[in-house]
Parts: sequence; structure tokens; C-alpha cells
Amino acid sequence: MREYISEMRADGLPADPWLRIHLRAGGRVVKIAPYSMTIIGSIANWFTWTGATLDQSGEVAVAGGLAPLIVSLEQGYAATAGGLSTRPAGGSVS
Repeated sequence: MREYISEMRADGLPADPWLRIHLRAGGRVVKIAPYSMTIIGSIANWFTWTGATLDQSGEVAVAGGLAPLIVSLEQGYAATAGGLSTRPAGGSVS
């Protein structure tokens, strides 16, 4: 996520369109929130969602994913987590 949010366009604004919206509205990046969007699903779910064949346990990169999947074939599930916290300029973090 840190690498992703560092990607900038030629005009100096973030490559990510949602980050640009937040910044243009006066917000600022506060911190990366690594567990703000945790998605857990069965191996079958992840195949349906991504088309990826998960045939090994551990961290697995999925095409188009922002973060690797953590795969446990033994337990039959995979999960990913990643997110970013933004707030208005001068706002507080709750």
C-alpha cells in the first residue's frame, strides 16, 4: 500500500483517483490502515472472485490485487487486508 499511494502523476497528484478526490477536497493522507478492509473467503470464493488458482499456502500475489493474499490450504481459506486512512486538513484522527 505504501508503494501504491506513492505513485504520482506528472501534475504531482496521486495516481489513484479516490486519493485525488480526497486531496482536492482538502484532505490529507494520515496513515496506512493495514486492516481496515480485511476480506476473508474460502479458496473457492477467491477463485470465483479472481480466477486465481490457489495451490500453495503462504503469501500469494493475485493479478490486480493491491495486497497479497494470505492463503491457508490446510484451513481452506484465504484473506487479504489493506487500506488507507485520510482526513480533512486540520481534522483529528479518531
